[in-house]
Amino acid sequence: MELYSSPMACSLASHITILEAGLPAKVTYVDTKAKRTDDGKDFLQIAPNGYVPALRLDNGEILNEGGSVLQYLADQKPERGLAPKWGTPARYQLIDALHYIATEVHKGIFHPILTTDAPADAKAEAQAALPKALDYMEKRLGKNQYFVGDTFTVVDAYLFVMLTWAAYVGADMKRWPALVAYYERLRQRPSVAKAFAEEFERFQKRAA
Repeated sequence: MELYSSPMACSLASHITILEAGLPAKVTYVDTKAKRTDDGKDFLQIAPNGYVPALRLDNGEILNEGGSVLQYLADQKPERGLAPKWGTPARYQLIDALHYIATEVHKGIFHPILTTDAPADAKAEAQAALPKALDYMEKRLGKNQYFVGDTFTVVDAYLFVMLTWAAYVGADMKRWPALVAYYERLRQRPSVAKAFAEEFERFQKRAA
């Protein structure tokens, strides 16, 4: 397998999952503005949507949506518990959370905030929606260690990225102490720490 990732983008969640599961996958970095991989390939020939994550499977097929990539990776090592078994209520709770993060938080809030040419009114609306989303996520997390169930899942990998972005765009995270404590716990996981360190270093180099 080969994961196409952009440093500190949503694909960081897939990178974390690969490490957490111990999968033998190559990570290739992409400049999503230039639509080129770091090894010089035209990324649009790999993923016509032009965004990450994109996961090339061993048979050559491409998955290009975060939710499907995360679940596919989790299902390669079911013994790691990164996603509950198909057909169980817990699996649908995981899908529910992935959809919420992908549609309401990632696309609905952070996309307009982080897109440089998004209209000013869309940015303002998204900034106003962010605290409400953090309120909801803090309430849903409650006193639990993880967002879905009793163990680390792909939802936690995805939410870690969203909380990183929340701090990056200036959210006063002290307002959500449970989320802050949850985030710090996640940062201590070896898979999270390793993927974050590698991608943050690349992000800084690109920004320099």
